Amino acid sequence: MERFWKFVLLPLILTASLPGLAFCYSVISGPTNVTVLAGSEARFNCTVSEGWVILIWLSNGNPVLTVSSSQGAFETLDRFTSQNYTSSNGFTSELIIHNTQLSDSGKIECSVQQAISSFAFLSVQVNGSLSIKNSTLTVKENETVEIVCEALGWAPAPDITWMTNDSFIDKSRYVTQQSQGSNGLHDALSILTLTLTDTEILTCLADIEALPNPQNATVTCIFVNSTFENDYSEDSGNTWVIVLAAVLSLVGIILLIVIIAVVVRCCCLKKKESTYQKEIRKVSAEKKTDGDLKSRQRRGSENQGYIPEERWNTEYIPRSPSESPMSSKFTDPAADLHKSSIPKVRPQRRTEYPISPKKTRNVTLV
Repeated sequence: MERFWKFVLLPLILTASLPGLAFCYSVISGPTNVTVLAGSEARFNCTVSEGWVILIWLSNGNPVLTVSSSQGAFETLDRFTSQNYTSSNGFTSELIIHNTQLSDSGKIECSVQQAISSFAFLSVQVNGSLSIKNSTLTVKENETVEIVCEALGWAPAPDITWMTNDSFIDKSRYVTQQSQGSNGLHDALSILTLTLTDTEILTCLADIEALPNPQNATVTCIFVNSTFENDYSEDSGNTWVIVLAAVLSLVGIILLIVIIAVVVRCCCLKKKESTYQKEIRKVSAEKKTDGDLKSRQRRGSENQGYIPEERWNTEYIPRSPSESPMSSKFTDPAADLHKSSIPKVRPQRRTEYPISPKKTRNVTLV
């Protein structure tokens, strides 16, 4: 596409340069130099008088945009656009370069017929990084220290300066070394050497033209004299002694609590065991008492008034009339006759006195 526009623009340029097409016109105001940071926009204005036909913008000799009085602007690249203004003084074309790159740096030219042109320069700069290796330093009395400030990836190489407590440090106290890499960017290393007499805040500044304010990095240098250091050591030692004593006291209290808890626990267990043993002894005593009682019951004295059941039954069993002793002496013949005719019936015994009762032995305890 770019080649196509080049082929289109070339005949127009040649046509505009023919002597027969020349008119009375001129460049009233040409572009001015611009310095921007990479990634931002760059703008250039070119004002021509009436009678112009074709206006061409070139970057480092290459046409990037063409403006025709009859057809307007022809944009060949996306990053290069224009805005046009018409006034009583003439026609103004503004070239806008978007997302500027380091390679865009160079000559920007506004050209019209008859090789009438005006040019300016574009400077694209890169804002790199800046840092100090140590953010806090402790400096003793009569001690010389070196503080290193490092700037990486700048274009062009930055101008580095040092400040302390809002005042600039003499350039003789620091040395700055610069180098350029293969990518066209620059690195810088600045070393500040000084002897402090008090606590100070040191600031490293890196500046380039495109920056509205210099980039900075700071470091705090704490000054410690020998007397203060000794006092600090003594205070530190006393502090450690106090802390150690407090820790030991706390540990002792904890151990004492643990020992008391163990002793109380052991006493409780011993008491429970003693109570259990007492209960066992009590149960054993009760069992022994019951055994003695049963033994005494088995060895109880016999009742002397006991009469065996057989003898008692024999003495008190009533006899039948037929067995009466008087029957043998006094006999009634009629009764005998009548007795012979009636079958003999076995006399009934009283239920209260069984003939053969179960023998029972009673024992009375005294």
